Amino acid sequence: MGQGRGSARASLAIGLAILCVMAMTQTSYAAIYTVGGAAGWTFNVVSWPNGKSFRAGDVLAFNYARNVHNVVPVSKRGYDSCNAGGARASQTGRDRFRLRKGPNFFICSIPGHCQAGMKIAVNAA
Repeated sequence: MGQGRGSARASLAIGLAILCVMAMTQTSYAAIYTVGGAAGWTFNVVSWPNGKSFRAGDVLAFNYARNVHNVVPVSKRGYDSCNAGGARASQTGRDRFRLRKGPNFFICSIPGHCQAGMKIAVNAA
């Protein structure tokens, strides 16, 4: 009888170990993308996402001069109109956003910046 309990405990331990490994593996696939590359989050980055493949859970890193720019996650409507619509702007100069599955939109809400191409649309699979 003791042998059956030990076998069940061993199976449970193995199962938990497998789940832990699966959880760690899933997390390790997330990529971090620096928006705008070496130039960072600045004017004319609207085409930066072109040719890149993004996945839900990937992280966009926005690096910029915090006293000059900001970054705001917005809706498609906010992206198209360059209007943050009251959404809260991040202004640390080193902001990070995890992508949701589907379309993700970001703008700089400083007047004129979005219109000058300081916005990106990213579709995450």
